Amino acid sequence: MKTITAHSQHRLTSYQSKVVASTTAGFGLENMDVMFLSFALSSIIAELHLSGTQAGLIATITNIGMLLGGVFFGVLADRVGRIKTFTYTIFIFAFATAAMYFANSLTLIYLCRFLAGIGAGGEYGIGMTVLAESFPKKQLGRVSSYVGVAGQLGAIAASLLAAWVLPQYGWHALFLFGLFPVIITFFIRHHLVESRNFDTDQARPKGQIKALFKTRQLTHQTLALMVMAVVQIAGYFGLMNWLPTMMQQQLHLSVAGSSTWMLATIVGMSAGMLTFGWILDRIGPRIAFSSFLLASAAGVYVLTLPKNMTGLLIVGALVGYFSNGMFAGYGAIVSRLYPAEVRATANNVIMNVGRCVGGFSSVIIGWLLDHYSILTVMLFISTLYLISFVVMLTVQNLKAERYFNHL
Repeated sequence: MKTITAHSQHRLTSYQSKVVASTTAGFGLENMDVMFLSFALSSIIAELHLSGTQAGLIATITNIGMLLGGVFFGVLADRVGRIKTFTYTIFIFAFATAAMYFANSLTLIYLCRFLAGIGAGGEYGIGMTVLAESFPKKQLGRVSSYVGVAGQLGAIAASLLAAWVLPQYGWHALFLFGLFPVIITFFIRHHLVESRNFDTDQARPKGQIKALFKTRQLTHQTLALMVMAVVQIAGYFGLMNWLPTMMQQQLHLSVAGSSTWMLATIVGMSAGMLTFGWILDRIGPRIAFSSFLLASAAGVYVLTLPKNMTGLLIVGALVGYFSNGMFAGYGAIVSRLYPAEVRATANNVIMNVGRCVGGFSSVIIGWLLDHYSILTVMLFISTLYLISFVVMLTVQNLKAERYFNHL
């Protein structure tokens, strides 16, 4: 089996560019596929006459698929190789997304989204692991931020495609664009190889979930990172799924105005990811997470203050900057805190627990809106960020002196 070598700095730099291109394209297109459901959901509800519960289960089933796929493919990647498993996950979520074109019943939609979730759940952690094993540790925060930004670009691509395809061809046709990610698998197969780190560890036990909990300190670290991931995803869903609706009510915005607000928020998120990655590499995770979590807790409440569209765009960008700027940092710290033999497993298990559990925040926020005020929702999201801040402080390996010397 071929391995990554560094016979010259030029060759290593060339390979790193291929790794970045592959992982960012994969994650961007995966996020585009996932976002197709958000834009098509109202059309699906109308065509199939779905209840709110039936429609809500589509996203829930997708999240369950992500958790199962994340665990399975994380273990598989640690045992048989990152590159081949990476392509398997892309094939699954791409073809399962495209299969929605033929889904004319709720049962088939559930099946397609479950399979798409399995593929998407496996892709993130493996991509982050490939990045981690292709770059020096001191650069992980910065390069991981590229993956996060690619996800936001994927969301923008999904919105543009939806605006063009849905009115003319309907929701079935939109999902055919889910085949795009298949193209990058050929590039990955021909240009990426297993890392030397992975190949030289063949004799060590790999892909064992129990390894994430083998000591009391490691168990605490794993559970704490899961809590932080849950809050990260919960905050994101709250920000992107419900706040546009709440802002329409508060400022009487049109749908076009709401879309402009979302675009400003996405731009803020992307800038925040790049900044967070830089801080993570230079100062360490405690300072990076502390500043962004506390700013997010305060910033969510600030969203209730704007009285005009200009103020809302500015605040939306700032809240997006802090609330989702942390996202890509999880792949960097998990890749650094866990050894190579369980690195993909740790990334996928921790992040997909966050996706599965944190995704239920949409249900909770909907219930709060039905019974309480917008301010109550803001306080709920703000409290989540404060909980994450407290939990983060208990992880000893996130102290700068330990983090930069770990492994």
